[in-house]
Amino acid sequence: MTGPAGAGDVVFTRHGARRGVDWLRESWRMFGQARARWLVLVVLYYLAMAAAAWLPLIGQLAGFFLKPVLSVGLLAAAWAQERGNRPAPSDLARGFHSNLAALLSIGLAMLAAAMIAMTTASLIAGDLLVPLFTDPKAPVDEIMRNPRLQLGLAAGALMALPLTLAVWFAPALVVFQDASARTALGASLRAALANWRPIAVFWIVAFALGVMLPLLVVKLASGLLPGAPGDYVEMMLLAGSAMVLMTTVHIADYVSYRDIFHAGETLAPLGGDGERRGQG
Repeated sequence: MTGPAGAGDVVFTRHGARRGVDWLRESWRMFGQARARWLVLVVLYYLAMAAAAWLPLIGQLAGFFLKPVLSVGLLAAAWAQERGNRPAPSDLARGFHSNLAALLSIGLAMLAAAMIAMTTASLIAGDLLVPLFTDPKAPVDEIMRNPRLQLGLAAGALMALPLTLAVWFAPALVVFQDASARTALGASLRAALANWRPIAVFWIVAFALGVMLPLLVVKLASGLLPGAPGDYVEMMLLAGSAMVLMTTVHIADYVSYRDIFHAGETLAPLGGDGERRGQG
């Protein structure tokens, strides 16, 4: 397939705010169809990211370039599941067989976004950030409650937002539409801005159900089970809810991409030889 000439040539659909709830519901449904397989796949994903961080000399940078490559594997797993297959550990390697140069370029954009965010935050609250990264005994809770640090982090996130939106759908556009990195980044930014309402609703609802609700349950459980048993239950509940939330969000990357860029299209079948073809 020939890639589009430019970001403006990539067709997408603008959805209403309620669509964010639909993305979450559909992602949860897909997760429920293969819970164990998805959890294994996502655990392997984060183990690979952690292993990259331990690489000598380049460990701190490797994760930015590895993330879009591995995310293609999660997208491919969701693509295949939608067509009757099951997620498998081998899916994680699919990004290495796609347009690797374009995916690595998207990783460079991710690195740039992180640098913009950190630079902005450092300009506002640099003296508060340093202990968080250099002093293992630093009072993290006290530092995080500092208004100047909160302002710095918020400003950093805001400054990096355009690049963050640009990389949002970019890996999917590379693997499913054979887009170049430049086209994928531009099209992702345009589509994300046009669909900011459902994206915002998705994250608000996901945060409420995946973070606030588990914290409420943990608080109730700790009151009923004080001491070591309560601590153990609290740890298990928080770890379990975090894994479920992260897995659902990863599936939603595909669900939202397909709904925005391939709305109304019929499913392309799996190849006759079992090959999973990267088409929307």
